Amino acid sequence: MRVLLVEDETVLAQTLAAGLQADGFTVDVAGDGVDGLHQAQTISYDAIVLDIMLPGLSGYEVVRQLRAVSVWTPVLMLTAKDGEYDEADALDLGADDYLTKPFSYVVLLAHLRAVIRRGSPERPVALTAGDLILDPATRRCRRGVTDIELTPREFAVLEYLLCRRDEVVPKTEIMAHVWDTFYDGDPNIVEVYVGYLRRKIDTPFGRRSIETVRGAGYRLRNDTTRPARR
Repeated sequence: MRVLLVEDETVLAQTLAAGLQADGFTVDVAGDGVDGLHQAQTISYDAIVLDIMLPGLSGYEVVRQLRAVSVWTPVLMLTAKDGEYDEADALDLGADDYLTKPFSYVVLLAHLRAVIRRGSPERPVALTAGDLILDPATRRCRRGVTDIELTPREFAVLEYLLCRRDEVVPKTEIMAHVWDTFYDGDPNIVEVYVGYLRRKIDTPFGRRSIETVRGAGYRLRNDTTRPARR
């Protein structure tokens, strides 16, 4: 198994590389994000062990750029940070696992073997329906090359519909996943937000991707190229 280790702490990098080699891995080492990104894009690895705090490019940016060009090599991220938002950012950007320093070598080895066993099936980070693209990691939405500004609630409704693309999703289900359990306002709030979304992602582009299925809910269709009704 060939592993790329991207770590700028020289002693730690040498120690991990020696341990992995003793356990039968072939290990390449990069000391900064720029070199790590280059090697990950040009050489086929079974896994990448990637520190977050790196000179040149951060680990976040390395994994984001790898996923953007469809390099799906499993990534185990390492960091001295231990906040839950740091972990969420790493996973949202496309990392496969996360380990906080300090860690034992035995635990790192177990995590590394686990991500290698799971393999690297293609798993695009962005959600798409035709030329409509929603990226949860960067919180960006666009239709083709045109950026679309969404409020957090609009983003959440669209994200849920895209996750269930081409399925009929009941209004009650959308509310349960986007609004909190204690929401006791107007039950037609979902309808209101679907209207907001249509005015942003469909009407300006002559589309009607979000369909109302009477008595059932809403469906966001993958085929979004049909012109809107006149």
